[in-house]
Amino acid sequence: MNTAGESFLRLVTIMDELREKCPWDKKQTIETLRQLTIEETYELADAISANDYKSIKEELGDLLLHIVFYAKIGAEKNEFTLDEVINGVCEKLIHRHPHIYGDVKVADDEEVKRNWEKLKLKEGKTSVLGGVPKALPSMVKAMRLQEKAKQVGFEWDNKEQVWEKVEEEIGELQEAIGNLQEAVSNNLSSVVSRQLSVEDELGDVFFSLVNFARFLQVDAENALERTNKKFISRFTKMEAEALKDGKQLHDMSLEEMDAIWNRIKKNE
Repeated sequence: MNTAGESFLRLVTIMDELREKCPWDKKQTIETLRQLTIEETYELADAISANDYKSIKEELGDLLLHIVFYAKIGAEKNEFTLDEVINGVCEKLIHRHPHIYGDVKVADDEEVKRNWEKLKLKEGKTSVLGGVPKALPSMVKAMRLQEKAKQVGFEWDNKEQVWEKVEEEIGELQEAIGNLQEAVSNNLSSVVSRQLSVEDELGDVFFSLVNFARFLQVDAENALERTNKKFISRFTKMEAEALKDGKQLHDMSLEEMDAIWNRIKKNE
């Protein structure tokens, strides 16, 4: 059986051959690969959410292929090599783990993360939030922003304080909704601005709920995805149950659909 190093070199060799001989692989650029890489990343995320290790293994292989592919294109353009990619991350890991490769002492993983952010600032980062990608999905981005802010002490002391903030934000949302309804009822010119205010306040509610999830040590994005999957499962079962009775959902009342939904939920 090949070692990890031998297997990796085999992949590099195959990539070289495909880039030279395959019409599709020869045509790819970093721009055309970008969307495919995003798709592969989400497929890995789905596999992790499902705790499906067989699929996790497969999706990790796909992502590794993409890394080698990008490095191949970088080398062709004389921008960087695969060796530089690998050695770059090795040097970064050594530099950012002085408690392993130096004489720095740490008490726990939280101190490790704080030291990591301090080192990044010393390397030239202008903000602790600078490493959060702009293209991240909003909920994941919220989690990363909060986690990074925590490393410099911008953090609540306990979950009770966070929940108070959630309730405060809900109150502000309700006030904004009331203002919007007033503007609509009286045909005021401020309808658009008040609608935007509702959107802002709803965003604040979402952000504070993500923060509360973090204090509960719950992955907010994964929690929502679990609910999405649960909804899909129950809704498709409801469609099937309706068909058994010779009905379509759009021909049924909400009360009829709700009765089927509750029955499915109870059986779970």
